[in-house]
Amino acid sequence: MLTHSVTITTVVVLGLGVAIANISLGKGTPPAADASQLTTNDMLALVSHDYVTPAEAAGIATAKKRAHVAQVKAERAAREKARRESIAERKREAARKAARAKARAEAEAKRLANLPNPSSAQNQALGEKMNAAKGWASCWPSLLQIWTHESHWNERAHNPSSAAHGIPQALPGYKMSSAGPNWETNSATQIAWGLSYISARYNNPCQAWTFWQNNHWY
Repeated sequence: MLTHSVTITTVVVLGLGVAIANISLGKGTPPAADASQLTTNDMLALVSHDYVTPAEAAGIATAKKRAHVAQVKAERAAREKARRESIAERKREAARKAARAKARAEAEAKRLANLPNPSSAQNQALGEKMNAAKGWASCWPSLLQIWTHESHWNERAHNPSSAAHGIPQALPGYKMSSAGPNWETNSATQIAWGLSYISARYNNPCQAWTFWQNNHWY
């Protein structure tokens, strides 16, 4: 009977010791929900436990590596897709712009075709008068040759590959707007601009014609 009592007493004492140890280490009760309220014992209890084994850590690291590689691959693929889509969109926009430009050019050509069109002979007669007024009467044969080669004295002559336009084949055509807003179809405006160009570049049509014969442009 005494032995039984001693045994019971020993178990009780050991149980109390374990309980006291657990309480002292913070294992007897869960840590406070508010991290700022954690006691030193709570923190000691939390960091003293081995939550992850080395084998588990290796598996987690492997999974992290796979996830990182997959993420890098996905980001690279997304960037490449965005690049291809950007290039495709730029090409589509360029095609749209080209289509709009073509439509405008066709509409303008149609508009010009419906306007009254003086004959080449009429434009040449006007050109001869304006050339003489410039003081270059002796160079008329040269001017006649140059603009016959360039446009056949057609005020609507347009080079689609270079955008040169009009009797003097101004390049680009809108340069003639400095002589007047009707530069696209008005012979007098085009001739005035063409004579000014020749004066600034070659001094007179005679010298311009000499240059043209050697180079086939002026």
